[in-house]
Amino acid sequence: MNEDLFLIGVDGGGTGTRIVLADAHGRELAQAASGPSGLGLGVERAWQAIAAGCADAFAQAGAALDWSRCVLGCGLAGVNNRDWLAAFLAQAPALAGLAVESDAYTTLLGAHGSAYGVIVALGTGSVAAAADRDDGEFRTVSGYGFPSGDEASGAWLGVRAIVHAQHALDGRGPNDDLAQALLAHVGAHDRDELVLWLCEANQTAYASLARIVIAHRAHPFAARLLGEAGVQIGKMIAALDPSGALPIALCGGLGAPLREYVPQIYQARLREPLSDSAHGGLQLAQRQAARLVGDA
Repeated sequence: MNEDLFLIGVDGGGTGTRIVLADAHGRELAQAASGPSGLGLGVERAWQAIAAGCADAFAQAGAALDWSRCVLGCGLAGVNNRDWLAAFLAQAPALAGLAVESDAYTTLLGAHGSAYGVIVALGTGSVAAAADRDDGEFRTVSGYGFPSGDEASGAWLGVRAIVHAQHALDGRGPNDDLAQALLAHVGAHDRDELVLWLCEANQTAYASLARIVIAHRAHPFAARLLGEAGVQIGKMIAALDPSGALPIALCGGLGAPLREYVPQIYQARLREPLSDSAHGGLQLAQRQAARLVGDA
């Protein structure tokens, strides 16, 4: 192992980026966070966010950032788009090594300490993934992206929640606490201001409404919406593990808040994630560094 190398795990999504910095032996040195680096928001923006997070992590560790000494393991939203992935790889700095997988794969690695089990990653978007010991095949469901897919995600919840506010403004529904909280969050006092917000809103903006839904979970509209999110999570699990044998981890910022809404038949198999997608990315970086030694 080259003792001069640094290993970096990267978790890049539509809301933010998380970085784990380690030495050549995998000993963790620092963690950092920065802006979104999901590829759907732009490859240049993704590298800017990754660079900012890495610079912060190195500063915390009291070391100088030198890309030529860095092996990155990246779990990124959007890598299934081959054009985005190709552009991301083409714009990479001169690194010692680079491994890129979907954020679903690195989440699975982090959550279970290996690639065996089921994960449902619930953040700005959503995706579920699984692999078992019999065939090791990596499988995913959901994760088709905003606005048509990503069931039970923050953006999915937000798109549906804002309808309650629209109805309140029109008099088609009650102007209750939930409607007022949603309108206050988007800064809309009337129809025109809400339309303006809707015209400019992206998946990150919609996802920001999820915490309002959760805070009002006792509200009938919010309760129905969260219940439907639980149903969708159950469908993902059933599609990935029809045998009902694998452990399940709910991951991402909405994993814990949505746990109680997962159908009862899956509750006994739910496990707390061992670590997160950024640490799964660190495992990728360790593997890539080992390959470099093997190729030397």
